[in-house]
Amino acid sequence: MDSNTAARLIELNRDFYTRFGDSFSATRHRIQPGVRRVLEMLKGDESILDLGCGNGELARELAKRGHRGPYLGVDFSLPLLREAESPPVRTAQPEGFSGRFLQVDLTRLSAFSDQLSAAGQWSLVTAFAVLHHIPSHELRLDMLKSIRDLIKNDGLFIHSNWQFLNSEKLKARIQPWEAAAISNLDVDAGDYLLDWRGRGVGLRYVHHFNDEELNELAQASGFRISDTFQSDGMGGNLGLYQIWVPNSDKICKNQGANSF
Repeated sequence: MDSNTAARLIELNRDFYTRFGDSFSATRHRIQPGVRRVLEMLKGDESILDLGCGNGELARELAKRGHRGPYLGVDFSLPLLREAESPPVRTAQPEGFSGRFLQVDLTRLSAFSDQLSAAGQWSLVTAFAVLHHIPSHELRLDMLKSIRDLIKNDGLFIHSNWQFLNSEKLKARIQPWEAAAISNLDVDAGDYLLDWRGRGVGLRYVHHFNDEELNELAQASGFRISDTFQSDGMGGNLGLYQIWVPNSDKICKNQGANSF
């Protein structure tokens, strides 16, 4: 995928989450089963960087559980961040929970590294339902290498990706690329355009990952996959979750293209 097409897809999703952020948030007021499974793994004192924090539901749940480590949630959508920073989040914070939020364009994560590493490297980085909105192999790899730089050597990167092709209902929402004035010749294998039908009609770019593709990205960005499981949805297979651990030989994000 060339950079111009990637930029158009980024703008498509930016427009969607600006226009429909409030109505989208209204459908996201519960923690997915897969995320709950992840939360059960925590000791309660991890420093957590939550990429694509959305409306702050993860922060609310951590606060309810009495999480003691620092938390930073980042997202590019101002409507979602406004809700994340709303009084319910603040009042849910017991003594000892430290949560804050920041607007960040995740497609340019490396440009924000200084702001995100202010508290030191993170013991846990999460990206639930995020990576599938990042267009092009190059941008995904740049983001993942930045995460590797932000995470402790003994830390964890846990993410989930939407497996919408496992649902006939969701497959019916796939739209032709012409609906977004984009040629299907300009996008990559696994790229899809899905519609949104809540309080208006919108379009979103989504990538459908497979295990092989994620394994290649993990290796190229300095991680290895330690666990994979499926969860969420009626069939328990709408979310593909993976836990990545840093490789001992760290791959620098500034290495040339031939390094991977």
